[in-house]
Amino acid sequence: MAENNRSFYNWLMTNRNAVSADEIQHFANNAFLDLTFPKQSTDFDDVSKYLEENTSYLMSMTTFDKAWDMYQAAITN
Repeated sequence: MAENNRSFYNWLMTNRNAVSADEIQHFANNAFLDLTFPKQSTDFDDVSKYLEENTSYLMSMTTFDKAWDMYQAAITN
C-alpha cells in the first residue's frame, strides 16, 4: 500500500538509530533534534532549501538526495 501522504520527516524518523551506523541514520538523529525542520513537507525543493540554508549537521546534500530517493521508493511502493 502506498503512503503518498507521509511526510519526508515522518519517513526519516523511521531511520533513527542511537548508534548512528550510517549517514542516513545520523541525518535522521540530527533532524529529530532540529525543532524547525519542515516536518509536514512532502516537497523536495522545500526540504532541500531548508537544509541548505538552515542546518550545519548535514555534511553533504548527497546524503539528503539518497534519503529522498529512499523516501520516494517507500511512498510509491
